[in-house]
Amino acid sequence: MAGTKEIKTRIQSVQETKKITSAMYLIASTKLRRARQELEHTRPYFEALRGEIKSIFRTASDVDSRYFYPVGNDTPREGTYGCLVITADKGLAGSYNQNAIRQAQELLEWHPDTKLFVVGEYGRRFFAQRNIPIERSFLYTAQNPTMARAREISALLLDGFHRGELKEIFVIYTDMESAMSFQARSARVLPFHRTYFDTLDGERVAAEPFEFLPNANSVLDSMIPSYVSGFIYSALIDSFCCEQNARMTAMDSANQNAEELLGELSLRYNRVRQSAITQEITEVSAGARAQRQRKDR
Repeated sequence: MAGTKEIKTRIQSVQETKKITSAMYLIASTKLRRARQELEHTRPYFEALRGEIKSIFRTASDVDSRYFYPVGNDTPREGTYGCLVITADKGLAGSYNQNAIRQAQELLEWHPDTKLFVVGEYGRRFFAQRNIPIERSFLYTAQNPTMARAREISALLLDGFHRGELKEIFVIYTDMESAMSFQARSARVLPFHRTYFDTLDGERVAAEPFEFLPNANSVLDSMIPSYVSGFIYSALIDSFCCEQNARMTAMDSANQNAEELLGELSLRYNRVRQSAITQEITEVSAGARAQRQRKDR
């Protein structure tokens, strides 16, 4: 059985670890709050941009764009695909990273001819350790998702799409469904299905038709790159929020486990200490009894 010194050292170690997990919980909560604010500030612009794209399809039904599947044909294209995988720079976030990587592995199994573009040090190390080639990795983007970084990523992916090197582009990210749940998703960014921009029931539509100059195709070709940048930025922010939420949950569980462990160690320490005191009292009492017996003789 461990002595009081060993148990006390273990208690101090658990207390120091609990300080770290508590600090990480507070840091993650602060980052999560800031990221949500940034997302709320930028989301209206891209929602409006999507609405304008819907207006184009409502007004000009004969639009033919390279960014969309032809009407009535949604067959997956043959050739090389591009996949942007968004992970974190570090672990300690529950199953957050593994869920995104699992989605990427499923895509690679379905379409092996896929080039990976990885955000996050965790994902880069995972694929490098398994000798899975990475086309490009983006450093520091996972911890600092900005619109400038999103435009950099989208420009690289769009360049491959325009040159015909990438037939389809996917983004694997983690979507924050609510404050308590999140899910890794694989979304095809290009080419779009036209139904993605259909008008929903009850949605407001423009009363007057639009006039496009020089034509609807040119207007659409100039809007889609901005929309793709916005989609990637939203995916980066969503993933960052989910990462911080997952880390908060993991650190909260660690704090609870530390509290339980401290309770058990304190109880064990008190028992060992009480046992040692009882042993000392017994030894003193036995010595005193022996002295009295010797005097009596």
